[in-house]
Amino acid sequence: MSEGLLTAAYIIAGILFILSLRGLSHQESARKGNIYGMGGMIIAIAATVMGGESAGVEGVLAAMIIGGIIGGVVAMRVEMTGMPQLVAVLHSFVGLAAVLVGYANFLDPEAALHFSGAGKTVHDIEIYLGVLIGAVTFTGSLIAFGKLQGLIRSGSLLLPGRHWFNLGLGLASIWLGMAFVSADALSSGLIPLTIMTLIALLFGVHMVMAIGGADMPVVVSMLNSYSGWAAAATGFMLSNDLLIITGALVGSSGAILSYIMSRAMNRSFLSVIAGGFGTVSAKGSAAEEHGEAISVTAEETAELLKGAKSVVIVPGYGMAVAQAQHLIADITKKLRKRGTEVRFGIHPVAGRLPGHMNVLLAEARIPYDIVLEMDEINADFPVTDLVLVIGANDTVNPSAMEDPSSPIAGMPVLEVWNAKNVVVMKRSMASGYAGVANPLFYRENTRMLFGDAKAGVNTMLKAL
Repeated sequence: MSEGLLTAAYIIAGILFILSLRGLSHQESARKGNIYGMGGMIIAIAATVMGGESAGVEGVLAAMIIGGIIGGVVAMRVEMTGMPQLVAVLHSFVGLAAVLVGYANFLDPEAALHFSGAGKTVHDIEIYLGVLIGAVTFTGSLIAFGKLQGLIRSGSLLLPGRHWFNLGLGLASIWLGMAFVSADALSSGLIPLTIMTLIALLFGVHMVMAIGGADMPVVVSMLNSYSGWAAAATGFMLSNDLLIITGALVGSSGAILSYIMSRAMNRSFLSVIAGGFGTVSAKGSAAEEHGEAISVTAEETAELLKGAKSVVIVPGYGMAVAQAQHLIADITKKLRKRGTEVRFGIHPVAGRLPGHMNVLLAEARIPYDIVLEMDEINADFPVTDLVLVIGANDTVNPSAMEDPSSPIAGMPVLEVWNAKNVVVMKRSMASGYAGVANPLFYRENTRMLFGDAKAGVNTMLKAL
């Protein structure tokens, strides 16, 4: 493929990636966004393989076929509840790839012949940053996967002097970077690069271990940004313009999303990284602190739905676990046919992945116009007859607004307790992912519907 044709293919792929991000920003255009992204990636891969710079095309094609088969099998088998874990693992692959490419580029004697003087310095900085960001992304993503999968059940790891520890790791990495760039021989440069890699791997573990459970959606978004910057650094190492563009798009969009989600929780991005949110040391049982919860049956909940003129449904991770979104869609149709106003309230960090609930509702073909964000729905709760909370916990916790000592104090939440009646569907009285007790369960206007959400919704649907 000629240089001009290769450049044209890269430009077309870059435009498709931009259109993909634009499409994914809205539910209505998300499918088109995915199609644009897949089309851009097909063009990018084909152009790279046929560009003339790839050696051993047969091996590349074989690896693509094997990887494609594995990816297809995993994608077909993974449940929506496992999507956050899958995304975290995929981020780790990007980080590991950046580390391996960095070392391969540094150890390749032919690559070193192309650079000298200031050009060599810049190239060494590219290698160093690529390995640094990739190593942090690799271990950080693995720890995030472990937490989301339940393999790591410990709370936030808040070591004494952890901020000084992180600062020390950062200063050590800078010093090692100076030693790496100024090294003349291959062996003298390999030592600081290896030590830095170990430090970066340790920092990735410590950074995510210190982050509380309620912040995991932000962590996934943050790691997405890291993987993008790692890919961009890899693009600089390989002098691949498209990889630079793609990495920059992913890195910047992930950073913006992380910032938006941090603001939605009334936290600075740095405070999330510092791990000061989501930890709690509860004393005594929730019942002793807040009173006694009142239970209700699915049939009684159906009667409340029949008598309500306005209903707001607040989905959470429990709905994803129970796979109850399709039955909820059926209930929504029945209620709307009866003349009931039905809307959905979505918190920015509902679920364990950015946009998790929106994807579930779109999968069940819930009309987009009745799915509202927290800022759009909060003012309407005082005039709402019934709120049906399905598996949500931390995002409807009034202690965020009423208890300054709460670990989630200051976090904007869905103010469902202002409605006339609230029914919370949960398996038990257990606290949410942040480990914080929820006084909503003991309010006078709240009723608890215990059991599997799908079974409860199905009973309600039959009663309607």
